Amino acid sequence: MSNITRHQSNSRLSRAVVHNGVVYLAGTTADNCTVSSKGQTEEILGKIDALLKLAGSDKSRLLSAVVYVADMRVKPGMDEAWMKWIDPKNPPARATVETRLGTPETLVEIMVTAAVQ
Repeated sequence: MSNITRHQSNSRLSRAVVHNGVVYLAGTTADNCTVSSKGQTEEILGKIDALLKLAGSDKSRLLSAVVYVADMRVKPGMDEAWMKWIDPKNPPARATVETRLGTPETLVEIMVTAAVQ
C-alpha cells in the first residue's frame, strides 16, 4: 500500500494530499477579497504555486483544474490572470462553474490536481 502524505492539515481539511504520484489541492480562495476577480485569482495562483512546490510539483504538471466563480460575469478577470499564469505548453483539463462561494466577497475558488515529479 502506498503512503498518503497530507500538508497543511487541520481538523477540517488538508490543503494538499499526495498519493500515488498525484497531488490533490483543496479549493483555494484569496485572503484579500476586497480586490477584483483578477486580483483574487492572482493571489490564489500564488498560493497554488506554493502548495504544488511543497508537494513536489509545479504548474507544468497540472492534470486538471476546477474554477468556481461567484458569477460568470467575473470570469473574464479570472481568465486574464489564469492566462498569464498557466504554462501554455502544459494546460490542464479545466472547468469553470458558477456557484455561491463561502462569503459574498469571495469571487473565485480554484481546485487543482497535479502529477508529482
